Amino acid sequence: MKENAIRCAWVNADPLYIAYHDEEWGKPLYDDQKLFELLTLEGMQAGLSWYTILKKRESFREAFDHFDPHIIVKYGPDKVEELLQNPGIIRNRLKVQSVITNASVYFDIIREHGSFGGYLWSFVDGTPIINHWESISDVPASTPISDSMSKALKKKGMKFVGSTILYAFMQASGMVNDHTLNCYCRA
Repeated sequence: MKENAIRCAWVNADPLYIAYHDEEWGKPLYDDQKLFELLTLEGMQAGLSWYTILKKRESFREAFDHFDPHIIVKYGPDKVEELLQNPGIIRNRLKVQSVITNASVYFDIIREHGSFGGYLWSFVDGTPIINHWESISDVPASTPISDSMSKALKKKGMKFVGSTILYAFMQASGMVNDHTLNCYCRA
């Protein structure tokens, strides 16, 4: 973490948020399970701020068995009720149930395409898109690519994968580099 560095305008002063921006956001991520975790957390963010989710990320990891799809896909009604009682996570029934549904689709994608990450990265031809935004106000909420990814994942049965959620996911996973031109992480 670089002190007194110029960062993207969305970063607040919390060291947790600064570390997330500096060390994770926009760095290409290819690991299937880590991409599943990130997609899950982005879905949990719907209607909330990423900062809220980030502060709860460790609780989410603990509650959802470190986002292991092999375990999550076997969750039943008792586990759903347990999760809905957990104050450390977002206790929204539809969001919780979507994680189980999405774990099942995760395996469908792997069976069909060989890897979850490979499938997701195929939407950007396997290479990060480098944008050149002057300020945060220039950054779109969604793009034709996130629209396409959203449509494809919904068709496969995934939930909480709207275009805006997926564009945030693409930014976070490094599929697009949306660090503003003045941000020291740009390089």
